[in-house]
Amino acid sequence: MKRLLSLVVAALVGGAVLTASPAAAALQTTAATGTGTGFWHASGSQLVDSTGAPVRMTGVNWFGAETANYSPHGLWSRNYKDMLDQMAGLGYNTLRLPYSNQLFDSGSKPVSIDQVANPDLQGLTGLQVLDKIVAYAGVKGMRVLLDRHRPDSGAQSPLWYTSAYSESRWISDWTMLAQHYKGNPTVIGADLHNEPHSIQGGGGACWGCGDTATDWRLAAERAGNAVLAANPDWLIVVEGVDCVSGTGDPQCGWWGGNLSGAKQFPVRLSKPDKLVYSAHEYATSVFAQTWFSDPAFPANLPALWDHFFGYLQKQNIAPVLLGEFGSTLADPRDKVWLQELMKYAGSGPSGMSFTYWSWNPNSGDTGGILNDDWTTVNQTKQAILQPYLIPPVGSGGGPGDPPPAASCAVTYHVDNTWQGGFIATVTLKNTGTSALKNWALGWTVPSGTQITGGWNATVSQTGQQATAKAPTWAPDLAGGASVSIGIQATGPSTGAPGGFAVGATACTT
Repeated sequence: MKRLLSLVVAALVGGAVLTASPAAAALQTTAATGTGTGFWHASGSQLVDSTGAPVRMTGVNWFGAETANYSPHGLWSRNYKDMLDQMAGLGYNTLRLPYSNQLFDSGSKPVSIDQVANPDLQGLTGLQVLDKIVAYAGVKGMRVLLDRHRPDSGAQSPLWYTSAYSESRWISDWTMLAQHYKGNPTVIGADLHNEPHSIQGGGGACWGCGDTATDWRLAAERAGNAVLAANPDWLIVVEGVDCVSGTGDPQCGWWGGNLSGAKQFPVRLSKPDKLVYSAHEYATSVFAQTWFSDPAFPANLPALWDHFFGYLQKQNIAPVLLGEFGSTLADPRDKVWLQELMKYAGSGPSGMSFTYWSWNPNSGDTGGILNDDWTTVNQTKQAILQPYLIPPVGSGGGPGDPPPAASCAVTYHVDNTWQGGFIATVTLKNTGTSALKNWALGWTVPSGTQITGGWNATVSQTGQQATAKAPTWAPDLAGGASVSIGIQATGPSTGAPGGFAVGATACTT
């Protein structure tokens, strides 16, 4: 599910922040928030809804259905609706949902789904699980972009086909999905194949080389036009490759991230206004590309992005989706990179669409929006993304309104101390009017503190992140009610914990 990379050459220097095209600027005067109405299409480089109002994907990837689980990860610990409630509440209006062709084989059964947390998913096929997720995403006003991430559940492939899963199977599964979701505006399109790329030493995918067996641009046309014949309402999302010669330096970048060949060799669809190009982009903690060590960093990044994909949006050729980008933020340059990338993408409905990788915390080289407890939010990442998120408040293909905003307050008191340890009470009060259902309180513990036990909640600690989950005998906290959570810990008692939050909602202290 990752985006490994190719050898790279010199980075570009200079450039400017992405600005809206003239067409996008004109549309921005009547900008609508949320996910708009009906199906989407392109007007130049601007995505618009069925009324012509500008719309933008500001979404997130929730992976797992492309693996041997054949269902999105995390359902072993949480309810799928609870996950989607949290995504929508944080402001993510689009869900990029990866799958593999193997999911549709008769022997592929979803596993690792908790029966208590997800009773309505028991006994379903992989496609039926996706149907449930799509249906509730529509209720939340979200849109869904389907992503053919892999042919089989084992690994990504450089080409769109393998010996086990042919091109004809790839296309037939896409047309099946296009017909299956036809008329459902929650599902807005098809990301045809994840991260086509070359193979070191020769082979793999190319762009514009003319070989029907390896030219990804030609394959995207064949599949895209077949999908549009089955469902003319869908967007067709076409990722780049990694290496393209003859377009300037650098020739190589991230898998799926190089669209420099689309200027000379554009994708030709039967409905040109359904085309969206997509690029993947990652930080130095994923791989130390040469541009991260350039003395001009980060001023060199805008021109680099112009070269790989940004020109398509700036020159009003077609919309661009940043389909994957993410980081653990382990390297100090990662945070700078993410801040610069979001600035480059721009804000508001005329900005470049994006779906962050990933919601899941179990993405090994990036981590996720969620912490390892699958419940609390990485506040550092969310704070960077938040100004660019457009919440799903449009029609989105489903009825229903977002739940009332949650609010909470926390007090912390050290009750007893001894050499090397202490006992404390964390009191959580629901200051809102609606119950906090299956609540989980997260916070950051001071350095040197290790929680060894707790009561009145299920208390755990990973690194400096602590979590207290509602007990099974009292899963909900009514409006105005409080719960006192006891903790026992080793380390000094003088440090002050902070960052208390229930899900995405920060608590006052």
